[in-house]
Amino acid sequence: MMDTARRHEFRVLAAAHPQLPVLLTAGRLARRLRRVPRIGWVTSDPLTARRILNDPVHFTLLGEGGVGHLWAQVLGDWVNEIFDGPGHHQLRTRTRDLFTDENARALTDRVLGPRLALAGEQLRAGATVDVADLARVLVGRIVADLLHLPAPEHDDAYRKIFAIGEELASLALGTTASTHLAPQTVARAKAIVARLTVNIADAWRSAPPETVLGRCRELGLPQQQAEGLATLLMVAGTETAASAMARTVALLHDTGAQHRLRAAPDRLPDAVREGLRVTTPAPLIGRAIAADVTIDGRLLRAGERVLMLTWTANNAAGGFDLDRGYQPDQRQLWFGAGRHLCLGAPVARAEIAGLLRMLLDTGRAWEIRGRRYRRGVLVPSYAALPVRLN
Repeated sequence: MMDTARRHEFRVLAAAHPQLPVLLTAGRLARRLRRVPRIGWVTSDPLTARRILNDPVHFTLLGEGGVGHLWAQVLGDWVNEIFDGPGHHQLRTRTRDLFTDENARALTDRVLGPRLALAGEQLRAGATVDVADLARVLVGRIVADLLHLPAPEHDDAYRKIFAIGEELASLALGTTASTHLAPQTVARAKAIVARLTVNIADAWRSAPPETVLGRCRELGLPQQQAEGLATLLMVAGTETAASAMARTVALLHDTGAQHRLRAAPDRLPDAVREGLRVTTPAPLIGRAIAADVTIDGRLLRAGERVLMLTWTANNAAGGFDLDRGYQPDQRQLWFGAGRHLCLGAPVARAEIAGLLRMLLDTGRAWEIRGRRYRRGVLVPSYAALPVRLN
């Protein structure tokens, strides 16, 4: 059963990019640190990765190799202030309460509850539900709610919202070797951002303080920066969450662990954690080296870059196992670490838990037939994952 799960996961990775499984598997040889031509320094060690992510003095998002460098080309230099400047700490500190576990559960219950209930009814009636498509619809609903995007009450509207975020994120394809974007790529990205943020102005003025946009206004962020943050939230919270949701459902099926989970639903947090560990939807994290530093006996010089193979680091512990328990070396490296730990992590966990809870509430095991993998995408995921009850 474990071989089946591993085989499907590798197919998901290979469909996204044929060289990705090769890089992530060969990356085990890098261990703590190894220099790789055209890429820079590479590590697959969770402790080394976390040390880098917790060191803002020597490593930054803003130089070549960091995601801040990529988005500053699209959104403007103000991104530098929010990503790694003094404004970053203020923004995270003042918005952290919006993304607690309690608030995330309330958000998903309110926004996703009715749609998940419908999916449960369809499954109990004998219908097949494409969980990959459902995940994209659910994530589109969350994004629309967080950013006050107007959307009619039907799935196509939320698929479209998801697709816009995916289209924008896809512009980062091919930036493993360099985060410098071609002028035509920047122009295309700016056009997508304009489409995405066309309604943000009104929402920014009227949103209550307990919402993301309202809190941005209360912090004194200009409308332009609020629009940029809305864009970044969409990019960060679409493909990764939908990928983890569908792939966790597949892992529970392929390993047979769904039967243990159905017998002990209190293990749901373990299933969510293991799903995130094994899938690690953002399999790579890059940083620019801002100042010379020695790590594990290697001298890393300013102007170089380091690539952390987070998927490799997280999967070194083995395949999906409900009994694996908390891994202190990894902690939750799938969300990053340090001051750039994913702010929306509680929402992602709540989204996965909500989907799994719906399947458990049917009271029956599920089967998968005719799955398909998404090709040429930034975040490895399923194109289709048809699920029906046994």
